[in-house]
Amino acid sequence: MTTPLLEVADLSARYGAIQVLRGINFEVNTGEVVVILGANGAGKTTTLRAVCGMVETGGSVRLDGEDITGKDTAEIVRKGVAHVPQGRGTFPELSVIDNLLLGAYVRKDGEVNADIEHWTTVFPRLGERKNQPAGSLSGGEQQMLAVARAMMSRPRLLLLDEPSLGLAPLVIEDLFRRFADLNATSGTTMLIVEQNAELALEIAGRGYVLEAGEIVLAGAAEDLRTNDAVREAYLGA
Repeated sequence: MTTPLLEVADLSARYGAIQVLRGINFEVNTGEVVVILGANGAGKTTTLRAVCGMVETGGSVRLDGEDITGKDTAEIVRKGVAHVPQGRGTFPELSVIDNLLLGAYVRKDGEVNADIEHWTTVFPRLGERKNQPAGSLSGGEQQMLAVARAMMSRPRLLLLDEPSLGLAPLVIEDLFRRFADLNATSGTTMLIVEQNAELALEIAGRGYVLEAGEIVLAGAAEDLRTNDAVREAYLGA
């Protein structure tokens, strides 16, 4: 039996006295795109932060069979996990190139410049604006930069937190097409948390629904798209 790339078991998380996740279980297989759906406050962002070791957790998180529970966030990055946080998290005063270089800070190989060339080709607007401050880019361009910066670490697992947040509908559609292309061409495994269920389920193979810190539904993306409760809550049907 193949070991999942990411395996989360009985995961709980809290901020001080406030418990946000209550013993959730899910997995992501190598090469998959998996989406976690949920309303504001459901615990989606905390789930990604827990995987990255950024909050107080219980239970276990395993990456390719290795227990990474409680490890330092920088060590988790070195093991192949990249996180694009909600709100993109670019360094606005630094140039596009410098943002990309920061994404490669854990690497010791000599191929960083080649990867910068690659990602500014994949996202041509970044190449056109490579010497501009990141803060001068549009929202969609900043999201592309955040993804490219994450990919500069050559991750095995890419975590995307509400990538559509604050973007115009046409920009969101373009962005999700790019995620699908990225998965198809590079095989990058993705775990996406989203409120835009329609687009997320279009590119995902499987999904989970999170409510009040608990997973209440799981299944193939197409099954979730046709589920009456999901359609009513997240698809406007």
